[in-house]
Amino acid sequence: MKILFSVIIVLSSFTLFGQSNDSTQIVKEIKDSLYIAETENVKGTDKVLHAEPLFIDLIRDLGARKGEREWNIGTGLTDRRTFDSYTALIEYEFAPINRLGLEIELPFTFYSPIESGISKKDIPQSKLNSVKLAAQYSFYVSEKYSTSMALGYIHEFELASFAKYGKERVYKGNIYNPFFVAAKRWQDNLHTLLYTGPVVESHFREKLRSTTWQVNSNFHYMISGTRNFIGVEFNKEFHKRDFDMTIRPQMRLCIADNLMIGIVTGIPTRRENQRFSSFLRLIYEPKHKVKHG
Repeated sequence: MKILFSVIIVLSSFTLFGQSNDSTQIVKEIKDSLYIAETENVKGTDKVLHAEPLFIDLIRDLGARKGEREWNIGTGLTDRRTFDSYTALIEYEFAPINRLGLEIELPFTFYSPIESGISKKDIPQSKLNSVKLAAQYSFYVSEKYSTSMALGYIHEFELASFAKYGKERVYKGNIYNPFFVAAKRWQDNLHTLLYTGPVVESHFREKLRSTTWQVNSNFHYMISGTRNFIGVEFNKEFHKRDFDMTIRPQMRLCIADNLMIGIVTGIPTRRENQRFSSFLRLIYEPKHKVKHG
């Protein structure tokens, strides 16, 4: 009799545990559905909720809606064996019409020797790298298939280092970067994205052009009912016969409804020119009016 009573208790506990798990799963699915609906169940043009990479970010969201805006401030540190490079950027993104995103960015790089015996003459000079203008148009957006695709173009007006201002031409050349983006959300939490295109550098003095192909693949897991995620970027570059890849684990945290912070670590697979790096991005989205369906 005691054995039968024990069996009944054990079976009951399993049943309750299963019901608890089912309840947790139902709550999770409701949270995910409600959050996705905030982005997708809006009158007008379609838009799919995607996790956007933090290091090589997009020109507004895929399927951007008219009136959306975003400010980004970024800072980073890279160990380059004999010296450190510190990066800083400020960028503004906006959507003047549905599905079209525009961006202006000012990226800076500052250099500092690691060892006391290294002269500043032996390392690159600090500068405002360029004035960067960009556009991105989402030509395919399907809420049914949770998929978006876009074409874009980045143009950089490359500038000389601060030390050469007034001594030589400040405007050094151009960087041309057409690109293609495809993103897919799998169920509610898993996100994948591919960003690829050539980067063509053209300098006035050298009269030479150099082309590097970028292939960036991204995988993210978005926490249920939030905009927080964890993920990784695989930033790959092909230049002639040379191949470089940096793995960038990352996470994004919401500080407020319209304020987020992104934290990125860079791990190169080959340490020819650089070692580990870190990057921090602060993302601010001013509120805009939306019409829910």
